[in-house]
This record gives sequence, structure tokens and C-alpha cells, in this order.
Amino acid sequence: MRIRAQLGDITTFSGDALVNAANSTLLGGGGVDGAIHAAAGPELLAQCRALREREYPDGLGVGQAVATQAGNLRARWVIHTVGPNRHAGETDPALLASCFTSSLRVADDLGARTVAFPAVGAGVYGWDAHEAGRIAVAAVRAARTQVAEVTFVLFSPRVLAAFEEALAGR
Repeated sequence: MRIRAQLGDITTFSGDALVNAANSTLLGGGGVDGAIHAAAGPELLAQCRALREREYPDGLGVGQAVATQAGNLRARWVIHTVGPNRHAGETDPALLASCFTSSLRVADDLGARTVAFPAVGAGVYGWDAHEAGRIAVAAVRAARTQVAEVTFVLFSPRVLAAFEEALAGR
């Protein structure tokens, strides 16, 4: 599997699936989640509401992942995952790693070959970018997946540098 990192806007990713750093409600929020919902259009919110009604009445759990179609985005699917919130005491690195491995399992179920990830947890959920990068890269490298290419699409030069260090093994 090819793994790379780039600076950019994940909502412009053109590939099979992009991962949304969602909150447990699946109904949109701030940061990456808000940007993805805004770019995808109302169809994404409608699909997320249907998921809540049918399968996740109490919300999606931390570290879990679920897919929807992508609405107006260039990707085919959006894989929603809920990162652990350090500010709420969710500090177990395994929970953060699960966001990546669960998302890749969902990608496999979809038949996705290209997947874009944001820096799950490294925004408002308070994970240090370097720690998030190390956990993310290790989880993706260790995953048994059919995905051929993972791109970390990162929102700032500082976060990009942290993920590039993790990719280089530093």
C-alpha cells in the first residue's frame, strides 16, 4: 500500500473514499466535519439522519466507522469515524488507532482502493499532531486491507510536518 501526506482541502479529494472526522451524532459539526457536510450538500445530512434512525439511535461510537454516499463531493463515499476527545478524558491511543483501522475495514467492504484521511483527533479533540500522526501512520501500516493508496490530506503545514515525520519514522 502506498501511504503519503499532503497539504490540502480533503473536500476536493478525487478518489474512492474520504474519511470524515465526525462527531457521534453524524449530523455535522465544525472543522473537517463541517467542511465535508457543507461541500457534500444536503444529501449527506439526509443519509446521516437515516443512519441515526435505522442503525445508530445513540450515535456512532468512538473508534467506529460507517459509510455514506458522498453527495456533491468528488469521492464516491464518505466514511465517518468518531475520534476520541482528549478534552473529555478519552486518551487511549488504541481508540484513535481504531478510527483508522475501522475506516479501512469499511473501505474494504465498499471495494475502495483509494482513501483520504484527515488528521482525526488533531483538531478540536485535542490530540497533539505528532502523537496523532504516529498513531495514524502506525495503524494504517499495520492494517490488513485491500486499499492500494492512503493519502493523509492535512489542513496546515504544522500538521503536515508532523505526519511527514511519522511517515519517515522520526
